Amino acid sequence: MKKKFAVCLCASAMAVTLVTGCGSSGTGDRAEATTQVMESVDADQKAADHVASLIDAIYVQERNDQTDEQCKEAKEAWDELTDKQKEMVEGENADPDYFGRDTGDASQDDPLNDDGIGENELLVVSFGTSFNDSRVKDVKGIEDALQKAYPDWSVRRAFTAQIIINHIQARDGEAIDNMQQALDRAVSNGVKNLVIQPTHLMHGAEYDELMEAVDSYTDKFESVKIAEPLLGEVGSDVKSLNSDKEAVAKAVTEKAVETAGYDDLTAAKEDGTAFVFMGHGTSHEASISYTQMQAQMDELGYDNVFIGTVEGKPSDTACEAIIKKVADAGYKKVILRPLMVVAGDHANNDMAGDEEDSWKSQFNASGKFESVDAQIAGLGEIDAIQQLYVDHTAAVIK
Repeated sequence: MKKKFAVCLCASAMAVTLVTGCGSSGTGDRAEATTQVMESVDADQKAADHVASLIDAIYVQERNDQTDEQCKEAKEAWDELTDKQKEMVEGENADPDYFGRDTGDASQDDPLNDDGIGENELLVVSFGTSFNDSRVKDVKGIEDALQKAYPDWSVRRAFTAQIIINHIQARDGEAIDNMQQALDRAVSNGVKNLVIQPTHLMHGAEYDELMEAVDSYTDKFESVKIAEPLLGEVGSDVKSLNSDKEAVAKAVTEKAVETAGYDDLTAAKEDGTAFVFMGHGTSHEASISYTQMQAQMDELGYDNVFIGTVEGKPSDTACEAIIKKVADAGYKKVILRPLMVVAGDHANNDMAGDEEDSWKSQFNASGKFESVDAQIAGLGEIDAIQQLYVDHTAAVIK
């Protein structure tokens, strides 16, 4: 970004020199014109840098007393920039996409943060996503399924990623509760029975943080119950499979095969097509869940299905390792799809983006495959996955 801008700056200065040099004006006029260009460029950069600093200030995992005002200030400053200045925004975490990328219509979402909860609350806790379309299809899709299944319970939402909460609030004006806000809301509303349904994939770091947050509130309700995340209990070894992992394996594979236009997985295999499901990856001990999911695919006879992770943890789930596995197995066509509840930044950028380090780019660059396609869709929009969350909630409600 900055190199591109530097080239434009040099070009502007050269243009001024050429134009003034063609007339009768002297060296003084050319110097004055160049100075004006430099001052204008400097003003543009200062305006862009100011916005970048405001974005970096809200790109944090802790909410504070100034967060609401900081989010508002960052968006107002962005709106005052020219298109040229917006392209120049670059900070530690800031870039033009923070406010400029179109991720869908946020008005279709419901933050589920209103009061009037009643005695029974079903709090759906997600990591979150700033991609509006995915939030509606995946997160809201799960919440709506739970509300339909349990009409006598008030469904509310909490996100665990404050960075994402701030992004949505600043860009779209949509306020979503973090865990503390959601629990405080439940207390102030006089909730007696609290059921928490995490939409997290596994018993990982985010799930542990959720448990810690709830611990200090358990004495404020008559009952608090926490349902299982999507893949259920982790287990002690690779062969510790369960009905949840089997259900997820079947659901995501069936949807991927259908989306790809095949009658079944066998037909895809005969056509030389492999499916690669990309999870997030983690250094948490729950990382074995990804290895278990691969074992689950193998047990189901899904020979042309591979499990990878964007973080490459476990190591044999890294992109280069998966490329080798797929190529060694003889498949010439690859379809990438996220093994994530939401199709957010990782799915759109790390998996299917145009940058050279995206999975799609790396698979293509390997030169080992005839075609590499991507399906950008989260687990949360699949009916069978939504039903699995309903079943997990039922296990603690009943």
